[in-house]
Amino acid sequence: MQTWHIHIEGQVQGVGFRPFVYVLANEFKLNGWVNNTVDGVHIEINATEQKAMAFYETIINQAPELSQITQHKITINKQKFFDNFQIIHSDQSGKANLLLTPDFGLCKDCQTDIHSESNQRHQYAFTTCTNCGPRYSIVEKLPYDRERTTMQSFPMCPRCRTEYNLPTDRRYYSQTNSCGNCGVQLAIFDKQQHYISLPQKEMLNAICRYWQTGKIVAIKGIGGYLLTCDARNEQAIQLLRERKYRPSKPLALMYPDLEQVKNDLIVNASEAKSLASIISPIVLLDTKAETPSRLATSLAPNLNQVGVMLPYTPLFDLLLKKFQRPIAATSGNISQSPIVYKDEKAAVELMQIADFVVTNNRPIVVPQDDSVLKFSTFTQQKILLRRSRGLAPTYINADLKLPSQTILATGAMLKSTFSLLHQNNTYISQYLGDLGHFDTEQSYRHTVRHFFQLFETQPEIILTDKHPEYAATLFGEQLSKELTIPIHRIQHHIAHFGAVLGENNLVDVNKPILGVIWDGTGLGDDGQIWGGEFFTYDNHNFQRRYYFDYFDFILGDKMPKEPRISALSACWGIGGIADFLKEKFTKTEWSIYTKLLAKKNPLKTSSVGRLFDAVASLLGILDKQTYEGEAAMQLEQLATSYFKKNGLHFSSDYFDNQLLKGAVPTKMLLVGVVNDLKKGVAKDYIAAKFQFSLVQLVSTVANNLKIQQIAFSGGVFQNGLLVDLLQHYLAKEFTLYFHQQLSPNDENISFGQLVCHQIERLKEKAKDTKSSAFLEV
Repeated sequence: MQTWHIHIEGQVQGVGFRPFVYVLANEFKLNGWVNNTVDGVHIEINATEQKAMAFYETIINQAPELSQITQHKITINKQKFFDNFQIIHSDQSGKANLLLTPDFGLCKDCQTDIHSESNQRHQYAFTTCTNCGPRYSIVEKLPYDRERTTMQSFPMCPRCRTEYNLPTDRRYYSQTNSCGNCGVQLAIFDKQQHYISLPQKEMLNAICRYWQTGKIVAIKGIGGYLLTCDARNEQAIQLLRERKYRPSKPLALMYPDLEQVKNDLIVNASEAKSLASIISPIVLLDTKAETPSRLATSLAPNLNQVGVMLPYTPLFDLLLKKFQRPIAATSGNISQSPIVYKDEKAAVELMQIADFVVTNNRPIVVPQDDSVLKFSTFTQQKILLRRSRGLAPTYINADLKLPSQTILATGAMLKSTFSLLHQNNTYISQYLGDLGHFDTEQSYRHTVRHFFQLFETQPEIILTDKHPEYAATLFGEQLSKELTIPIHRIQHHIAHFGAVLGENNLVDVNKPILGVIWDGTGLGDDGQIWGGEFFTYDNHNFQRRYYFDYFDFILGDKMPKEPRISALSACWGIGGIADFLKEKFTKTEWSIYTKLLAKKNPLKTSSVGRLFDAVASLLGILDKQTYEGEAAMQLEQLATSYFKKNGLHFSSDYFDNQLLKGAVPTKMLLVGVVNDLKKGVAKDYIAAKFQFSLVQLVSTVANNLKIQQIAFSGGVFQNGLLVDLLQHYLAKEFTLYFHQQLSPNDENISFGQLVCHQIERLKEKAKDTKSSAFLEV
């Protein structure tokens, strides 16, 4: 009998891996041990080769559902003898080489426990087990053990300790294990910050009464505070919008259960599965047109979709089961600010919005918003809109080869994330927001420093966007100087292309790929604002091949906020355009803006995002938007309504088979829209034709370049209808690639920077190889 050592890497801590191995070892009647270390899970056993291999294969093939194994191996060790099998204390020596486990939603077993009167955890709002509960948001150090989390200040009572040490219990070695006798405690404060003294279980009834009477309640969740109120109370919703300074951006909903969701909204199988998953994201769902909605109309103004989630913590599950109605549940912040996650800040900032604050005495280490996704209408393509709680920060792609160095990629400005490459593991932070806001930038910096602390590391290389004024770029420059390390700047849209290449393992593909990169804004290599780009990727080289003809980018940040300005600029010079646009401006505005456009403006844009804005304004959908993408979403909705009524077949487009010679004729597209408006063509038809035209354009470019593989990235591809049309019309002729684990928006920029850096390394390596070969000759 020999001694065997098994090493397993990946997402293997905080998922019940050690208890799983313990139980399995006893089934195999093996002696030895299992422990967590800074580089994964290690196991040693006494066994014959046949039994060791069978045990090893069973571990890999039947690993806990929440685990994700990236690497594993079994080797023969120096002979040792063990009397039994045990879980031994984690080894903290060395530097961490682990994947961080995300926070998980409430599991079915714990849900049963909290609603069972005979269970010791009946109505205990912080019930967890090895299969659910917070992980990433409470970890202070690695490896993942209770004393290195914010659970360290909650010593287990004898009963919890017994469960923790009992191999047959699902709370065996559950680091978040606690109950009402030894665990986390709720507290309620009113608007004057007075503590409301109530027994823990009575607090649940009190919160429901607050909702029933139209009050706004801030509640501490896993990654921060949520602002909540009755989703059927129009007055409460309006008050929440007024206090939060969020006039029209949709508010998310939380329903008691899936059945109630189905009563109010349209839910397909993919959406239902995502809602009920352990990730428990917000999922965008269609409203029912045939039945009057029981929800407040101001939850999602002018949209026929609402974002819905199910209770993902025991507290929310207990509350919603008592309330038996949906609640609005939106990030606890004033608009544009980061989610509030610190109790002392909640006491000050959220008291300006909420009538009551429900907190608890377990600190949150890093903030997280809820993840958001949707499924396209016709092809059911999953599109991630925000990657955060339940998904971040782990990124697993065993086939993607990246450098072995420690590299920090700082990402972009809006929808910011950063990526850290460390010991061949890729960590992509949760969505962190708009770094133009001071508090968001501070939250971003805090999270970066937290990663450095967790892994006891610092980067060897910094990667940033080329935009010199992005807060993420400035932070990267500061770190580069502090640490005296090199910094590399990567163009925004090339990073987008790199991200979708990396996700789909196309870095070393031997055929050219067309990259269609469309978004709202990004600094181009020529100093202009890009956003309507066609690149090729071939033999590790990127080349910009086509782009939308430039139009003037005027009035700075005002232009993205007011679609009417995009319409005026993009349509400037089209005959009779004043008839459609002049009434959208005051006399003073018209005079100033037209004079600006009459001059030779140095700043231009190719942005498809601005073209969506322009068409939305021309169609009378929206002239001023209160949140990013508002006009584009409503334009997508209008076009979708046309295709739902008429099917996806469409025959004519605004480019009229135009032969392209480097630049896409932007004016031709808009002239077509304006001419249809002059003819009185139905607006839903025009909206549909505009998006169909974009699809035909992609086909034209790909055929011109004789390229069969096409990859898509950029915020425009959050548009589910556009994705559907691309797949419907192009999938038979071309191979199409979309994002899978990441959002197409700027959240993927930091990951794309890592991929582009690797591509540059491969190019340099190829050059060195050619030089060596030349010298040999």
